[in-house]
Amino acid sequence: MLESQKGQANLCEKVSVLILKPESPWRRSRESEPFQSWPHIMRFILTRLEPGRNVSLKKCQASFRISAEKKSKQKKAIKPNCLRKSEDLRLRLTGSKKNLDLTVAEKREAIKHDHKDISVNRQCELLGLSRSAYYYKAKEMNPRDLNIMHLIDKEFTDHPFFGSRRLSDWLAEQGFPACRSKVSRLMKVMGIEAIYPRKSLSARHPDHKIYPYLLRGLNINHSDQVWCMDITYIRLKRGFAYLAVVMDWYSRYVISWELSMTMDKGFCNRCLNRALRKGTPGIFNTDQGSQFTSNAFTQILKDSGVKISMDGKGRAFDNIMIERLWRTVKYEDVFINDYEDFYKAYQHLEKYFDFYNNERRHSSLGKKTPSEFYHRNRKDQKVPA
Repeated sequence: MLESQKGQANLCEKVSVLILKPESPWRRSRESEPFQSWPHIMRFILTRLEPGRNVSLKKCQASFRISAEKKSKQKKAIKPNCLRKSEDLRLRLTGSKKNLDLTVAEKREAIKHDHKDISVNRQCELLGLSRSAYYYKAKEMNPRDLNIMHLIDKEFTDHPFFGSRRLSDWLAEQGFPACRSKVSRLMKVMGIEAIYPRKSLSARHPDHKIYPYLLRGLNINHSDQVWCMDITYIRLKRGFAYLAVVMDWYSRYVISWELSMTMDKGFCNRCLNRALRKGTPGIFNTDQGSQFTSNAFTQILKDSGVKISMDGKGRAFDNIMIERLWRTVKYEDVFINDYEDFYKAYQHLEKYFDFYNNERRHSSLGKKTPSEFYHRNRKDQKVPA
């Protein structure tokens, strides 16, 4: 027993001496090569030891190999279970999202806080909504940021080719200095961007289909041949809102409109359904916004037998008729009345669109109103609902 202990002690001494030698591969310096691999080091040690004394090292090496194999087997045994759970959860969540196709606001309304059997956490999981999104309460906009957004809206209406750089310089001249990143952030909130040619297109949603532009070279000569739709920013004294409009391309007649505090697809779908109760177009043209490329929105058009057309990315002039409408609405009503709140904005816009359709005459329509021109040139007459 003592001899074996002495032998192990001598072996350890020899290994330590070999490690401390300058020619050992474990020694490093600026001129020396980097560490060698573990098998190379083991071979080096075994060759320097006396014959018959490498048995214990071989046993150590074998024990290290066995422990490593056990760890790898444990990882292989645990990993599939974790992957299977995460995969089931992912499929359950994404499947529910695709089947429901609801907005965040609609998902919040669907959750019952005092449900006896299903917890709020489980309801959020089934609806594909995070708990933070359910409990989130939006903060009120800073008054200074609201003033900047109002100025951006007015200047952008006059010069739609102004980007964040020019608007930042212009705001500084007006006494509202704002850096370019802040102006860019506010423009995203407002849902506007400068009109200019782009070299590369932004990434598209993998689940949303992008349809081709069908109006290039098309002779539009009667009502209900082409409808168009878009969203714009409406300023308020205490916040802002979003306006969606469906308009007949040929007659400039506003078929339906909807005002919302949030820019989601829900109010766009309501505006479209209201318009389809009055008629059915041959082609429906929009931009590539996520509200218009959603499966729920495009399915409404497909069920009605309508061809879908979409502008090129960054090409606002592909939908030029409704871009002109925004300029008219803002200069003739929004900027003049300076809406106090959402309800005042709704009342004013309701009166204005009635005036626009039935009283405001257009020189391009032969001094006729859009309503008169629209109903006179309809091929398939349909009584408004």
